[in-house]
Amino acid sequence: MGNISLKLSRDKIETLKETFKDYIKPSPSDYIDTFIQKDDLTISVYTSDKVVFQGNDAFFYASAYLDKKISRQAGSDEVGTGDYFGPVCVCAAIVEEDEFPLLEKLGVTDSKQLSDDKIKEIAPVLIDKLKHSLLILDNEKYNQVHEQYNLNAIKAKLHNQAFINLKKKGYDIPRACYIDEFAPRDLYFSYLLNEKEVFRDLIFETKAESSYPAVAAGSCIARFAFLEKMKAMENKYQMRFHLGAGEDTNKDIITFVNKYGKERLREVAKLHFKNSEIIKG
Repeated sequence: MGNISLKLSRDKIETLKETFKDYIKPSPSDYIDTFIQKDDLTISVYTSDKVVFQGNDAFFYASAYLDKKISRQAGSDEVGTGDYFGPVCVCAAIVEEDEFPLLEKLGVTDSKQLSDDKIKEIAPVLIDKLKHSLLILDNEKYNQVHEQYNLNAIKAKLHNQAFINLKKKGYDIPRACYIDEFAPRDLYFSYLLNEKEVFRDLIFETKAESSYPAVAAGSCIARFAFLEKMKAMENKYQMRFHLGAGEDTNKDIITFVNKYGKERLREVAKLHFKNSEIIKG
């Protein structure tokens, strides 16, 4: 069960009351000005302007009232899902209050906005300094898993495991844990119904990697891991693998198949991409 306590301005409290006006119940305490109950969520607005959200959906509803500049945060992002060649990498990272100046100095932002050279410069520092969990799903395993699950389901499972790994490492998880909303919240959790453990205290937001340093840091670490794996693949197979899924990629497919055969393509590529159609038949 999630539990998050916030100190809100009177304006935000009035907005909250208006949003949940149909779910206001009699107050159970003289210290609680407004008591709200909706499904598996309770919100207690205290006379001191402290607001407590409780329930499995607590972090989801509280996220609308969180300060985006909240000092301590965690975030996750993925890399490689749009590339025909190479693995899918997911990283969840924690940024402590005293680490924000370092991220600013390094120029940490969404990895898609940074050059590969910049990623190679700053990611090793992030790996060394930040508490993080990195998952790499190689192509053979990816193709195997994709026979059962679609791409968004695979991403959800990886993000979920990344946050669980942070807990297993014994880290103190921040109250604010952000994830880029690649799927609606309810759909995201539906992908995890059969998982043994589900990390639920997530705040979903589109383009979170552009708003939250922890997500951006996770993005940079994941990108660095992806680039390193691509370099290792090129060394192993002695050929160039272009990023993305364009015409250059199609040429690489033909080159690879001519050298190693169609069957081994599953070692380096995500076979469900439309690009694979050029070698059918």
